[in-house]
Amino acid sequence: MSLVKKNYMLKKSFYSHGKLLLTSEYLVLDGIKALALPTKKGQWLRVEENNSDTLSWKSFDNNGNCWFETKVKLPLGSSQNEEAQEISILTDEEGLGVNETLLKILQVAKELNPKFLSGEKGYHIETELEFDRLWGLGSSSTLINNIAQWAEVNAFMLLSKSFGGSGYDIASAQHKTPIIYIRNEHKPIIKEVNFDPIFKDQLFFIYLNQKQDSKQSIKHYQSLPLKDFDKAAEVVSTITDAVLSCSSLAEFRTLMNQHEEIISKIIKTPTIKSELFSDYSGSIKSLGGWGGDFVLATGTLSDMKYFKAKGYHTVIPYPEMVL
Repeated sequence: MSLVKKNYMLKKSFYSHGKLLLTSEYLVLDGIKALALPTKKGQWLRVEENNSDTLSWKSFDNNGNCWFETKVKLPLGSSQNEEAQEISILTDEEGLGVNETLLKILQVAKELNPKFLSGEKGYHIETELEFDRLWGLGSSSTLINNIAQWAEVNAFMLLSKSFGGSGYDIASAQHKTPIIYIRNEHKPIIKEVNFDPIFKDQLFFIYLNQKQDSKQSIKHYQSLPLKDFDKAAEVVSTITDAVLSCSSLAEFRTLMNQHEEIISKIIKTPTIKSELFSDYSGSIKSLGGWGGDFVLATGTLSDMKYFKAKGYHTVIPYPEMVL
């Protein structure tokens, strides 16, 4: 009786948390102190080695549906990769095909670690999102951080050379508690903090029914003449410190309202509350790029009926969202 050698060998799995940015949106790009909140839900990357010369990839959404798959000839850079089929017709934030974007991330990872995907082994890869991939909680950043773990490279460098951005989302992916984040090239300053507001049962995350293009948000911000930037940055940093020691909902609302007005003036964009929810009694705070993804609203569970009546049905209580 002959023995059949198993085709599949080593299995590894990697995990990263999603993210929300509570303070210093946009300004975080210029090294201003920001308060970031890792989310309970994130993304898995599962790697299974085999004896082929191919990397096969499948991506699953939070409902277990495969929304993208591709096969890549190894080693990377092979001319045969030109024949790789993109099965998904979806595009990422850059407007590039998913297949092209994935190859870009993998190629940068290989540049940072030449031993990565050298062609000595084949791989079957599966990714699994725990949140809706349209929510803007970091489907790209969690993927990049997971690939960085697998490739054993610096995740901030991988982000910088592939997608770009401040890197707070990568830091969130790597932590299990709220963090203070200060951008500093590929060695950001990151400090875990205790942010567990006693009024968290009166904080809710509302999805605005559209995914924000973070690339375009950054381009818009960087194109603006930043009048009185230094003064605004100083105030926002003070607000971030005050939020950490905030002990009442009334104080928190005042800080959030002040923050919204400062950013609104800097980016020359009306606040979300004035645009969509002007008659709402509580405070509404944008999170990350303005105009899409989630906002933070203060109020009671009963108050959330206001948003649902307007067609915003994804309402998540703070304790269910944040680690």
